[in-house]
Amino acid sequence: MVNVKKLVRGKQTYYYLEHSYRDKNKVRKKQIYLGKKIPKNIDEIKKKFIMEIYNELWLDKIDIVKKNFANERKDMPISARDKELESFMIRFTYDTQKIEGSTLSLRDTSNLLEKGLSPSEKPINDVREAEAHKKIFYNMLDHKKNLSLQICLLWNKLLLKDTKQDIAGKIRNHQVAISRSKFVPPMPSELDFLLKEFFDWYNKEKNILHPVVLASLAHLKFVTIHPFSDGNGRISRIMMNFVLQKNGYPMLNIEYKNRNSYYSALERSQIKKDDSIFVQWFLKRYLKEYDRYLR
Repeated sequence: MVNVKKLVRGKQTYYYLEHSYRDKNKVRKKQIYLGKKIPKNIDEIKKKFIMEIYNELWLDKIDIVKKNFANERKDMPISARDKELESFMIRFTYDTQKIEGSTLSLRDTSNLLEKGLSPSEKPINDVREAEAHKKIFYNMLDHKKNLSLQICLLWNKLLLKDTKQDIAGKIRNHQVAISRSKFVPPMPSELDFLLKEFFDWYNKEKNILHPVVLASLAHLKFVTIHPFSDGNGRISRIMMNFVLQKNGYPMLNIEYKNRNSYYSALERSQIKKDDSIFVQWFLKRYLKEYDRYLR
């Protein structure tokens, strides 16, 4: 978390910007001097300060991942590339659905989406939503325009139209709670303003922020608004991968087995209103996933 620290020496007061972060199991601190008064543009200074830390610790390595990923794919036959993409889609669908309570196993999901074989004795809604997620994934890859409320509404409608038609593609008009979380989503009356604010932010920052930071923040901010009655997590993870692939970075699958650290990072960011908690988790998770491109 970035904090303004005050230091008093005699009759004089000095202000510093300080950020604590974990690096190789050690907590480290970085400071910059602000002056004898807090600058009026403190928010911009904070943003620049934390981006410098991200660059130093993670983003330079992530750009190496992008370069080596692109070089690998350049020499890959189209059929092999398509097969790799299908494999990612199956794992991504399995994990994103499992995080939300699906009973389908990875094998169930693979047989369903690759071979069209429906698993026996599994809830039909789990099957339908897995099939729907596959359609959304490929729709996301084909979407050439920027993120918008319209495309997010479409993705939510595609996800839920065969299982929860009454709420599919609609902004919620009731209060919701998130299971296993202390965070309480915004009231329905706040959603129009928050969604406009979100897409204004996205359109302003999409060519400024590093794409992987942008992807993590798009996920965090959208799921925090929680605009839908159901499907918020899945749509925000689709949005995350839209940003990554649009900018030439490998997409990320947040695995079900890592859900506890994922939930914790989201919840702490939401409750403390500190985006950097989730962004740091995301960047470290991303580098761990694609460590092979750094060897």
